[in-house]
Amino acid sequence: MPIGRDLIDDIDQFLPKQNELGIWWLGQHSFVLKIADKIIYLDPFLSGVEGRQVAPLLEASQIHHAYVICGSHDHADHIDRPVWPAMAMAAPDAKFVVPELLRLSLARDLSITPDRFVGLNDGQTADIGAVRVSAIAAAHELLAPDPVSGQYPCLGFIIEAAGWTIYHAGDTCLYEGMTTKLRRWQHDLMILPINGRDAKRHAAGIIGNMTYQEAADLAGALRPRWVIPAHYEMFASNSVDPRDFVEFCRVKYPAIQTHVCMHGDRLVLCK
Repeated sequence: MPIGRDLIDDIDQFLPKQNELGIWWLGQHSFVLKIADKIIYLDPFLSGVEGRQVAPLLEASQIHHAYVICGSHDHADHIDRPVWPAMAMAAPDAKFVVPELLRLSLARDLSITPDRFVGLNDGQTADIGAVRVSAIAAAHELLAPDPVSGQYPCLGFIIEAAGWTIYHAGDTCLYEGMTTKLRRWQHDLMILPINGRDAKRHAAGIIGNMTYQEAADLAGALRPRWVIPAHYEMFASNSVDPRDFVEFCRVKYPAIQTHVCMHGDRLVLCK
């Protein structure tokens, strides 16, 4: 499992061929994508908080190469506030894509200039150079739009670059109309949370996501080429076995390819 400088070097030195996508899993819902020469960080969770079962693979100061950094919602394992200022310093040209509802407060609280942020709301799209990022609302566990602005605090992101379309769901459950929104795109890859929800976790204040069966059914409805399960291994109190997801997909949706990532190891997809 490459970590630290070895992982950064692997990302830097990998040169995707035409129609290749490089993916590295940092744990939880955190991923690095390399599409052509653009490096995108999705919900990077790098703080060494108590209870982590997987130590941080990178230090924020090492992330010099980020082009886009996405934060789907303001929970510590998705928008990792303690490390974002260091990432902003390490990659001074990188843009932070966040829910519009949070944009100004994040800039103020983290002392990062507002022009570094791109705010999105449900159905909105932003072009950041060669990378297009679109957003749909995420229901973690409810949609919970802001009562004043109507903007959503939790999003999923659709990344489009160099002919690739990747959906990173953020933390979400299924909700009415979600599949219809996602049908706007033909997804090559979907990255979906599978940790689920139950009464015990509710009682402990742990907000849930799709079950592995619900995640598989969402993929089955949208028919991406590949699906990666996520958000299941970081904390012992909020985990499931990804093999259940893989087996469910194999039996119910055999045309969909699943990949269970290994922390820090490069996965290359080619279409």
